[in-house]
Amino acid sequence: MKPLLSKVVVIGCTALLLAACATRTPYQPMQKGQGYSEQKLEAGRYRVTVVGSTATPRETVENYLLYRAAELTVAAGYERFSLRDQHTDAEPGGSGSGVSVGVGGFGGVSRGVGLGVGVGTGSGSKLAYRTQADVLMLSVDAPVSPSTFDARQVIDNLRSQVQPPSAR
Repeated sequence: MKPLLSKVVVIGCTALLLAACATRTPYQPMQKGQGYSEQKLEAGRYRVTVVGSTATPRETVENYLLYRAAELTVAAGYERFSLRDQHTDAEPGGSGSGVSVGVGGFGGVSRGVGLGVGVGTGSGSKLAYRTQADVLMLSVDAPVSPSTFDARQVIDNLRSQVQPPSAR
């Protein structure tokens, strides 16, 4: 019975690892439908889109948008930027995972032990967030308003929250 129990533990741990495969989207150019992309609309204006996985919180997706806007602003030689028409959408991206492991025995004329492992989806739906905005880049002499961001300060303040892709 002990070898069977060790097999149950190994199978159960493997199932748990498989269920935990969803990972937070790293800060990266769009790959396999996740990450950021931008489109130049005109001089000093871009449209930036960020798409996260179901394991990426809304706040992270929105921070990536701000961070990318700030990077583009600095790279283009501007000091400040403003976001226009920003919106964040949440789409069902799958269901929560569940794992079950069961061991049973039966007796009577025949004796034996049965083992079952199930990996499936639960009823809790997870959301994948997508945010988009037009980035208007502003020179240093442009009027400051509550919707104006200092690009270098955004980079400094959000750098610790931006998760780069892991080295492979």
